[in-house]
Amino acid sequence: MEPIRIAVLGGGPAGLFAAISAAEYGGEVTLLEQNPFCGKKLNITGKGRCNVTNLCDLDTFLQNVPVNPRFLYRALSEFLPEDAVSFFESHGVPTKVERGRRVFPISDKARDVTDCLVRTAKEAGVHIQRAAVKELILEEGAVKGIVTEQGKRRLFDRVIVATGGASYPLTGSTGDGYRFAKQAGHTVIQPKPSLVPLVSSDAFCKKCMGLSLKNVGISFVKNGKTLYTEQGEMMLTHFGVTGPVILSASAHLGHQYPVDLHLDMKPALDHKTLENRLLREFGAATNKDLQNCMGALLPSSMIPHFLAKAGIDGTQKVHSVTKETRKKLCDALKDMIIPITGTRPLAEAIVTSGGVKVTEVDPRSMESKLISGLFFAGEVLDVDAYTGGYNLQIAYATGRLAGVSAVT
Repeated sequence: MEPIRIAVLGGGPAGLFAAISAAEYGGEVTLLEQNPFCGKKLNITGKGRCNVTNLCDLDTFLQNVPVNPRFLYRALSEFLPEDAVSFFESHGVPTKVERGRRVFPISDKARDVTDCLVRTAKEAGVHIQRAAVKELILEEGAVKGIVTEQGKRRLFDRVIVATGGASYPLTGSTGDGYRFAKQAGHTVIQPKPSLVPLVSSDAFCKKCMGLSLKNVGISFVKNGKTLYTEQGEMMLTHFGVTGPVILSASAHLGHQYPVDLHLDMKPALDHKTLENRLLREFGAATNKDLQNCMGALLPSSMIPHFLAKAGIDGTQKVHSVTKETRKKLCDALKDMIIPITGTRPLAEAIVTSGGVKVTEVDPRSMESKLISGLFFAGEVLDVDAYTGGYNLQIAYATGRLAGVSAVT
């Protein structure tokens, strides 16, 4: 009996897992990647460290998937985060667990993860080829192969689309998968940026650009309603705000802009404790300018801009600071408001929200309900999760399920 010929479109984590799984189950697999090498986007994840997965149970994982979590139940049940860790450990990539259950390679090198996947694929017999795909070959309700950009027809029994979303287009995520899906009659939910920096017109951000703030509290409020609250690390930039806690927030907000960011510089201290702290700082520097005795509370380069935004004269002597001014200072430290007008472009998002409508895909196999032999995996689907390793795990799990299903 002839082996089933499978084309995997895309050499990211979903495509590589699909190819490896299909080959290990006996498929004759060709992986087509338009870049000179696989994993271009994977190599820059986690600031080049690659947050491999998040080591949590299935229920906790699904709570961190705001878009279509139920669709992923089968895929994730069959390939849990612990399975991903075991996979990488057994294939030469030892891992470590950091804050928030985030898993990284011990080497802190994303390239080690990519190299592992490519090596494993080749060892499984996957043929990796550089080629850009123009369109699918569809006949009588089934996929029959692909047509390359050069117009060459290549016949396959199954095609797995794992081309990613539309974020970071320079890495090859140019939205080709949406085009293939539409060609096959699928509905594509309008792609929008998720896990993306946020834009503010507040001059305070630009004046403090480059400053990282650790262990700050953030709340996003719209029309008096709190939409999201978290604590963590963020950065002020020339365009607004970014950093881990901001990226997570962007996935929660669901594009409900404009919105106000309420920034708590000292979330561990209540107002009374913070005021006592100020009194101690002031007591040791009664004859100094106010702006010169706040170094223990704020980054030094931020202080003058912070005081200006709070409407407080930083040149006044500490001994002249009134109770009202202290209260005003405490209020500003506990609740600085930065108006947010929107997000940075889709090209700057870590992941894409939107994609192939999941009600048109069988969650038990990742196969199209419209076209026989056509499968989808990874970010091309309308699923996305918060930051912390969840999106890569979704790529592995859906890729694996698509690969196995394409053969069995």
